[in-house]
Amino acid sequence: MTDDVLFLSGDQVTGLLGLDAAIASQRAAFGALGADTADLPGKIMHPSRFDDSVVFAYVSRLSADTGAVAKIGSVNPGNAASGLPTVHAVITALDPETGRLVAVMDGTPVTTLRTAAASAVAVDALSTPDSADLALLGSGTQALAHARAVARVREVKSVRVWSPTPRNRARAAQRLAADLGIAVRAVGTAEEAVTGASVVAACTLSATPVVRGEWLAPGCTVVSVGSFEPGRREVDAEVLRRAARSGAVVVDDPATAAAHAGPVVEALREGRLAHEDLVGLGAVLTGRSFPRSGPGDIVYYNSVGLGIQDAAAAWAVVEAARKAGM
Repeated sequence: MTDDVLFLSGDQVTGLLGLDAAIASQRAAFGALGADTADLPGKIMHPSRFDDSVVFAYVSRLSADTGAVAKIGSVNPGNAASGLPTVHAVITALDPETGRLVAVMDGTPVTTLRTAAASAVAVDALSTPDSADLALLGSGTQALAHARAVARVREVKSVRVWSPTPRNRARAAQRLAADLGIAVRAVGTAEEAVTGASVVAACTLSATPVVRGEWLAPGCTVVSVGSFEPGRREVDAEVLRRAARSGAVVVDDPATAAAHAGPVVEALREGRLAHEDLVGLGAVLTGRSFPRSGPGDIVYYNSVGLGIQDAAAAWAVVEAARKAGM
């Protein structure tokens, strides 16, 4: 019964889903979302009563010729202290016609790659063409993946890395310098990292802001992927205020962000932002919205993660595996 089912380890997934393919999958995901041609049920994010972990579940379907994809996983913030990824998951993909099980794969590398790839798509769509200085908040798996992904869509010339632990940020800077072949510097404060940057990528699990609006240079694009539930706020209210006033507050999906994205939830509750102020990334990619009116605008992108991203990435993995004769 399972002879023709793909069972893919994390290493196999990583080998099959290169960064460029991951970015292409996310363009397809958000393009489908913007065109309203995908199935995207609501996701589940459930904080555990036992510890600080969060269980999550996503289901989605990208297109008629790709079947339903489901992901279940856990966010475990304590893993960072042990050098482990904070997110682990498993993904299943079903046949589009019969619903038969097609593949079971380690969802951890899929989550890492699709999240960073989607941010690269957002940076490409939202930032100025000459954006070259990256501020990286965080030094873990997702932060490193973001630097590599952003470097695929912009000619990044320098990176400043900050995270709370000096050893971790120094190690991250060293790895990125070797990977990217550019100047990468670990800095002592988040303000030092952000000041003067044209792109800011916040990849933390912080419940309190690590990016403040007063630090942002004109024209800056801020990406936040750690504000994925109501209690997490990587950016302060001033970031959203400046973006709403001079640029845009862009989200992966307005309805999902309104329920899950910490800074957005807070701004909506306090009346500083209205639902109609939220711009979906899919609307930008399909040409229905133009968030940046000039090079000095501040643009904020908050990603909480969507099942459609996993559906697109998982089927890219399945197709690559089939081409490889697996």
